[in-house]
Amino acid sequence: MERIASIMYLYEGQQEEYKKRHDELWPEMEQALKEHGASNYSIFLDPTTDILFAYLEVADKAAYDKIAETEICKKWWAYMAPIMKSNEDNSPVSKDLVQVFYLA
Repeated sequence: MERIASIMYLYEGQQEEYKKRHDELWPEMEQALKEHGASNYSIFLDPTTDILFAYLEVADKAAYDKIAETEICKKWWAYMAPIMKSNEDNSPVSKDLVQVFYLA
């Protein structure tokens, strides 16, 4: 199992909307995440900086990365783009984090 961690950036004033949208995650998006191997997926918010910390586990990162090619993922990104920093393709601006410690 591979652990993936990254940070993303909300626009100011969008914390409640971000949480609401994830509380109402589309069933098709949830299914796509699971079909692409995502498990133990959590997103945490630093409310003082609007920085999000995402953590998930995947069996095969290359298989998981293919989710970006799906229509539902592209639709989700477009839906989220108005409330967070996004790239030209609407994918969230994010930084992958490097694991430096793990305690099993």
